[in-house]
Amino acid sequence: MKTEVIYNSDLHFEHEHWRSELFFWKDEMRSFKNRLEELVTRWTDKEVLAGLEHYQNEFILHEGRIDEFLEGIEKHEHLIAGKSKEGEISMDTIMVKNHMEFRKEMQVQRDMFSDLKKEFFAFLTHYM
Repeated sequence: MKTEVIYNSDLHFEHEHWRSELFFWKDEMRSFKNRLEELVTRWTDKEVLAGLEHYQNEFILHEGRIDEFLEGIEKHEHLIAGKSKEGEISMDTIMVKNHMEFRKEMQVQRDMFSDLKKEFFAFLTHYM
């Protein structure tokens, strides 16, 4: 049975990619919140305001999730740095398994955020 080696540098590269993506999402959230503020000043209709509140809550939830991901990446990077200082250039099975699970969670978050953006843009199109 052949064992695949997962190098710290490969995990670090993926972490950097995720970080960039997560910071981009944070920037998008700021833009979306600004758009919400514009709409709040334009509309008094309770249905529209309820929709705005819904999206505001969704954005808060997603921002919290983004922060959790950033914190998780930081923790994993700390572990990688520790292994590297010990002279280990590859990860053990448990750390790789955790990384793969994190990768799956990132994809789920990516899909959820994409769906939220589509819904929000449809909402904006209707009420702008």
